[in-house]
Amino acid sequence: MDTAGHSEATARRGLELTPFRGLRYDPDRVGSLAAVTSPPYDVVVRPDGLLHLESSDPHNIVRLILPQAATPAARDRQAARTLRRWRAEGILTTDPEPGLYVYEQRADDGLLQRGVIGALRLPEAGDRSVLPHEDVMPHVVAERASLMRATSANFEPLLLTYRGDRAPTPTSTAVERAADRPPLLATTTEDGYRHRLWSITDPREIAEIQSDLARHQALIADGHHRWATYRELRAEHPSPSPWDHGLVLLVDTARYPLRVRAIHRLLHDLPVADALAALKGTFRVRRVDAPRAEALTALAKAAATGNAFLLAGDGTYHLVDHPDPELLARTVPADRPAAWRTLDATVLHTTLLAHLWHVPEDSAAHISYIHDTAATVEKAERDGGTAVLMHPVREEVVRDLARQGVTMPRKSTSFGPKPASGLVLRTLEP
Repeated sequence: MDTAGHSEATARRGLELTPFRGLRYDPDRVGSLAAVTSPPYDVVVRPDGLLHLESSDPHNIVRLILPQAATPAARDRQAARTLRRWRAEGILTTDPEPGLYVYEQRADDGLLQRGVIGALRLPEAGDRSVLPHEDVMPHVVAERASLMRATSANFEPLLLTYRGDRAPTPTSTAVERAADRPPLLATTTEDGYRHRLWSITDPREIAEIQSDLARHQALIADGHHRWATYRELRAEHPSPSPWDHGLVLLVDTARYPLRVRAIHRLLHDLPVADALAALKGTFRVRRVDAPRAEALTALAKAAATGNAFLLAGDGTYHLVDHPDPELLARTVPADRPAAWRTLDATVLHTTLLAHLWHVPEDSAAHISYIHDTAATVEKAERDGGTAVLMHPVREEVVRDLARQGVTMPRKSTSFGPKPASGLVLRTLEP
């Protein structure tokens, strides 16, 4: 690889966000903008959610982010053909001039989130301007990288957060000024969220935003596998090139706090009875004969004082807590900070999955990671597996560990709301 083009970036610190010409759906060529959007690829519950999205509109973005074919190579080729066809037919059109995009999400419960979408320069080794906080699964990175190679496109922005100033900043001022203008698009998706998008194309305003963001460090809130994919593909292409950048949404959580939810586990080949039997003498297990909301409340109460999990799949719930300290001492690595060793996800992966249940965490045949609580329980009951419901981690714990350079177990957190996929894409072709 030609590294000469990266030498300048080695000394660069802070976030460098670059405008781009967004690739967007022509609203006159699709049924509705809501019908062509999708949750991020890893949030789509398969196969039910995938089929629902595919049938909602023949041009739904899921046909690009999760193409369906007999083999991985065929899936990638299909996505590339679909993208070329949609561009040729004018389904997807490129904005006339480069810009940064202001993106807004609203919900009826009062939630308001706004951020800036742009092409972020990928930092060099040793540059900690972007902090990951979770491990990744190599096979997922390989899958995403193969899709991006085939399509030469970033279909979905990563969600990054940073902590801005309480006082108005050039970025916050630009965001709020944009939100007072008529949007490029506005739509309400099936989940009730209202989405609006604006572009900022004025060079002076863009320069002010860039100067402001250059002072900040960002945390990856969602998209660790795509971030690892960006970095892998950047290493494959001589710099400078479009692969030096990746599509991101940057949200200032000092102004727009995110919500942190858990990501649950579905153990396909482990019946609940077998999972509970393996815990005998090592964890306290209590049956919770109550509706899901009450069972989750019991989980939250138990998690406030120590490691706790809720197992489901046999028609009821089982609260698992009070792990044997000697068992934890034997199974949890001692070379990490206490905040990492006591994470529920750490205990789940090192003690329960690896030691007691013997479930390989990186095998899709044995374990699925699902954001939706109801879907996790329903699939476990239908398939005879075990749902392991988790309690969310506080954002400050995530950020503190990331600053220490300590990554959490994969799929430990779910920050949101996540940006809808399909509102603005980035092509890497000239």
